[in-house]
Amino acid sequence: MQVIQRMLAWVFGAIFIGLSVVVTIETIARKLFKFSIQGADELGGYALAAGSVIAFSLALVGRNHIHERFPARLQAMLNALSYLLLATFAVLLAFVAFKVLADTLSYRSTAPTPWQTPLIWPQGVWYAGLVVFALVTVGYAARAVWLLARGEVDQVNREFPPKSAKEEVKEELDDFAQRSGALAASGSAAGLASATRESR
Repeated sequence: MQVIQRMLAWVFGAIFIGLSVVVTIETIARKLFKFSIQGADELGGYALAAGSVIAFSLALVGRNHIHERFPARLQAMLNALSYLLLATFAVLLAFVAFKVLADTLSYRSTAPTPWQTPLIWPQGVWYAGLVVFALVTVGYAARAVWLLARGEVDQVNREFPPKSAKEEVKEELDDFAQRSGALAASGSAAGLASATRESR
């Protein structure tokens, strides 16, 4: 799961870093050269749509959407209920999005921008993300309810608990250790290169 989280976080970050670069270039071009590359606002809308569905999946996989402090059995019931409600919402969201997609396809809608992008393409990516989110949530909810129905309270609380403060601190420390290791490695490589040049 941590690999999936890291991949989603990289994609999420790449989308908005790319958007920030486009917006920066657009702003500088307009202010200094009275020139517009066109479509920055359109790209912003697409980035927001794609980023939101990635954020949904990150919250689900990272268990960032629930927090309870109750007895084990009640906590298990609430954990299962939270996933069940989330799955219901995700399926409803995908259903409504399909109707939007169907209308777009029927009317052959295009973006009201200079690019006149056929909206079926960005909306198709957005809808695909919502479908993946819905499928994952339904899978999680089904397992949580199945375990709860079998009376496996401890198993529910092991697999579907809210993220604890200890886990969050551990993740931050692990991330800091990785960044420190990368910086140390790059520093050592730079020092080695410098020593090699001096020896020559």
